[in-house]
Amino acid sequence: MLIKNNFMISEKKNNLPLVALCGRTNVGKSTLFNCLTEKRQALISNIAGTTRDSNLGIVEWNNSAFEIVDTAGIIDWQYLLAKKPLAKDIETQTQKQALFYLNQADLILFLVDAKTGLLPEDKEIAQALKKNLHYNKKVLLVANKVDNFRSVSETAQFNQLGLGEPIPVSATSSMGTGDLLDLVISKIDQPKKNKYLQKEKTDNDINVCIVGKPNVGKSSLLNSILGYERVIVSPEAHTTREPQNTHLFFKDKQITLVDTAGISKQGSKSKGLEKPGILKSLKSLDKADIALLVIDISQPLTRQDAKIVQEIVDRQKSLIFVANKWDLVEKRNTKNWEEIIYDKLPFATWAPIQFLSAKTGEKVNKILDLILKIAAERQLQLSDSQCNKFLNYIVKIHKPAKGKGLKAPRIYKLTQTKYNPPAFSVQIGPNDNLHFSYLRFMENRLREKYGFTGTPIQMSVTKERKSHTTYKK
Repeated sequence: MLIKNNFMISEKKNNLPLVALCGRTNVGKSTLFNCLTEKRQALISNIAGTTRDSNLGIVEWNNSAFEIVDTAGIIDWQYLLAKKPLAKDIETQTQKQALFYLNQADLILFLVDAKTGLLPEDKEIAQALKKNLHYNKKVLLVANKVDNFRSVSETAQFNQLGLGEPIPVSATSSMGTGDLLDLVISKIDQPKKNKYLQKEKTDNDINVCIVGKPNVGKSSLLNSILGYERVIVSPEAHTTREPQNTHLFFKDKQITLVDTAGISKQGSKSKGLEKPGILKSLKSLDKADIALLVIDISQPLTRQDAKIVQEIVDRQKSLIFVANKWDLVEKRNTKNWEEIIYDKLPFATWAPIQFLSAKTGEKVNKILDLILKIAAERQLQLSDSQCNKFLNYIVKIHKPAKGKGLKAPRIYKLTQTKYNPPAFSVQIGPNDNLHFSYLRFMENRLREKYGFTGTPIQMSVTKERKSHTTYKK
C-alpha cells in the first residue's frame, strides 16, 4: 500500500488461497500453470531459467477458486534454507522472488519430471522443503509429464523423496489435472465461490500496457508506481520475458498494469526467448486500453520508438509518452523536449508526455491521474445535438475544403459512430469531395472542445444521397 497525493494506492487483494508451483528448472511448471488457469500467460521454453518474474493467475474448479503462482525454477536448494546470501544479479533476484511466494503460499505443489526421472536436484530440494518448518506441512508432490496410464508406475521412484504418494499429471494433455485440483481444493482453507470471481471484471476496469524498447525502465516504472519490487530490474536487456499483470485501486478505480518484454528489431529476429516475449508483449497491447510508451529521454529517439508508436496507433490504443530518466538530462526544458519528441513522432502529437524518473520517483505520481483522465475521455459519447452544434460552429470559422473537382463540398451531418475509442462519420454530398486536411482540422477542433486526451480519433467520410442540411450557411 502506498500514499501519493493524499490518495491511497493499493494492490488489489482477492483474498483467495495462494498455491505456489515449485521445483527445479524444466519440469513443466509454466505449462501446468497455463493448463490450470486455461490461459497462455506464462512463456514456455526448453531453455532452463525461462521463467524469471513469477506469474500469478486464478484457477476456478467445482465452484471454488484459488490463486496460483508460477515461480522460477529452484537452482540451489540452499536458498530454501536461507543459507545462501541474496545478491543483486538476475539469478539471485529470481530466487528471492520465488522464495517470497513460497513463504506466502497456503499450499506448495512440488513438481518433478516423470520422463527424466528422479535427479539429485529433486532430492536436494525435497530435503530442504522438509527441513524448513514453514514449508514441510504444506507440500504436495506432483509428477508431471505422465502422458498415459502405463507411465503411472514410473512415478513410484519419487516415493524416495518422503513427500507422500506422487500425484501423476500431464500438463500438456491435462491428464490427471482434475484429480489434482480436487485434492488442492480439499487441502486449502476457505475456498471462494465463483460468484466472487464473476464480480472481479467490470466495465470500469482500465487495462494499461507498459511498452518500449529494452532497458528504457519499464519494470522500474512499475515498481516505482507500486512502491515495492514487484518485478525484477536489471541492466541486462530482455530481463522481463513475460507480461506481468498487477491489479491496483486508485481513486476507487481498478487499474491493471502490464509490464512487458522490451520490443526491439533484433529481438524479433532472434531464435532465443526474445522473439516469443515480444509476441506476448504485442498480444498484451491488443488487450489494453492505454499504452505507456517508456522512452529513455537521455538517449536520442530511434526508428524503433516510431515503430512501437505505429503499433499502438494501428491498434487504436490511447497513448502516454513516458519520458523516463529525466534525472539524467542537464537542460530540463519540457517545452523544448516536447517539440523534439513531437517532431520525431508527428503522427502522435495528440499523446501527452510525462517527464519523470522511475529511479528517483520524480513525477511518477502523476501517471495514475493521467491514466484516469485518458480512460474517462476515451469513453466520451457526443449526442447528435452536440455533433450538430459542433458542425455548425466549425463550418462558420472555416468552410469545408474541397479535394478533387471545382465544387466546394457540403457537409450534411457529423455523427459519432463509436466510442472507446471514438470514431466519427462525416456525411457529404454524393458528388462532393472533402480534402483530408479538413478532417484533421475537425479532429483538432474536437480535441480542443471535448478533450479526447491521448486517444486517436477515427474520422471517416460517407456520401449522403439525400439532400438535407444540418447547419445554417
